[in-house]
Amino acid sequence: MDKYLKINAPDNVCVSIDSFRAGEIVSVDGQTFEIKNAIPTGHKFAICAIPKGDNIIKYGYPIGSATQDIAAGEHVHTHNLRTNLKDDLSYSYAPTDSPVHIGASDITINGFLRANGDLGIRNELWIVPTVGCVNGQAQAIVARVRAELHTEHIDDIRVFTHNYGCSQLGDDHLNTRNALAAVVRHPNAGGLLVLSLGCENNQQKDFKNALGKYDEQRVKFLIAQEVEDEIEAGFALMKDLVEVMRSDRREQLPLSKLKVGLKCGGSDGFSGITANPLVGAFSDWLIAQGGTSILTEVPEMFGAETILMNRCIDRETFDKTVSLINNFKQYFRKYEQPIYENPSPGNKAGGISTLEDKSLGCTQKGGNSRVVDVLNYAQYAEKHGLNLLNAPGNDLVATSALAMSGCQIVLFTTGRGTPFGAFVPTLKISTNTKLFHFKNNWIDFNAGLLLEGESMQTVLNELITFIVDVCNGAKLKHEITGFKEIAIFKTGVTL
Repeated sequence: MDKYLKINAPDNVCVSIDSFRAGEIVSVDGQTFEIKNAIPTGHKFAICAIPKGDNIIKYGYPIGSATQDIAAGEHVHTHNLRTNLKDDLSYSYAPTDSPVHIGASDITINGFLRANGDLGIRNELWIVPTVGCVNGQAQAIVARVRAELHTEHIDDIRVFTHNYGCSQLGDDHLNTRNALAAVVRHPNAGGLLVLSLGCENNQQKDFKNALGKYDEQRVKFLIAQEVEDEIEAGFALMKDLVEVMRSDRREQLPLSKLKVGLKCGGSDGFSGITANPLVGAFSDWLIAQGGTSILTEVPEMFGAETILMNRCIDRETFDKTVSLINNFKQYFRKYEQPIYENPSPGNKAGGISTLEDKSLGCTQKGGNSRVVDVLNYAQYAEKHGLNLLNAPGNDLVATSALAMSGCQIVLFTTGRGTPFGAFVPTLKISTNTKLFHFKNNWIDFNAGLLLEGESMQTVLNELITFIVDVCNGAKLKHEITGFKEIAIFKTGVTL
């Protein structure tokens, strides 16, 4: 098996599957040359002479331009490659017609059917504070529930602490309110207590308006300043919720009710070759079954956004995608920050050189399906198919945002690994086998098999089976360790 991979025919670089030493002889496309310097695993090397100023081509697209003459066999990375991205671009709608042909499946999910028709793949009991001041009281209530009540029928009992809900203004305050309301509406919770202090600007009355219609049997409210003992009062409400949930049972439900979030973090040179294309294939498969997937990380669409724009289902969706991209660039400018300050140090160590390099790999998680809608932060996904979501690239914030838009599970690809988990099951998919074995306490599924001769269809079938098992109740690594949290997109000043 070759130690390198050429991804697309027009590419003038290859990716090393295994590291190269200087002096090794390589043949690519009938041309034989010597490796000029050490090439780490996952990094790129030139397969022909690339003059200074010429584009470096990977995935069939430019990922930047050469800052100096590059010889065949030379390491191509941040020392001799720079981004081509600058300023805003003018976009035109040029829809591509490449239909995805995938057959229907008879697979179902054993989940919890909520009163509004939504699917829950977990039946958990949560406390959501409207303000960080009552985090401690919420934790004390949960500790008492765990100690004094029989809760074997409940998948987990959890407080989702945060530091917000007060001293915020304008859109920043509304973001927090909408985000917390989205958590409260999430179908993976079978019972939920909203705990307030009482004097915060995220007032409970306004919060209920943002929440909209809810199941009054399963969502309870408490204002700590209005009762003598908020721990006792909160425990009583939680006890009622435990009893309501005692009769809950899983039942067979269609895949069309499933919403899956698509996220990557700690990416490496293999992310756009193994795990992200695999997740993209799953997204296409789920959409063919009537399901929904959501792609976010807007700053990591920069450089690959036209691919998504040209897959928009209509002109209106295209216009919304253009606004999504340009508004996020304006967000950077508002705070006088560089728009293209990406990739991260870890990305670079893993072989990713420019934002285009990262984005062209990142967006592959969206597969080849048409883009049907563009969502605001914390907006619930209503349209079946591939949705784009306004949220940053930050792992915790973006994964939380996907769940806030209704995803019952998030597929998280990684080349370097991370232990965190959102407030919904967060399935870690490694880009390489070494990481899968080295951090087996973090990683749930290995896409590195694609580098070892396994076909995409074989690994996809294994991933489908794995995801269905998780939806049916099998726990992921972060659920076993108890690493679950929410992170809210903070966009403004704090008073």
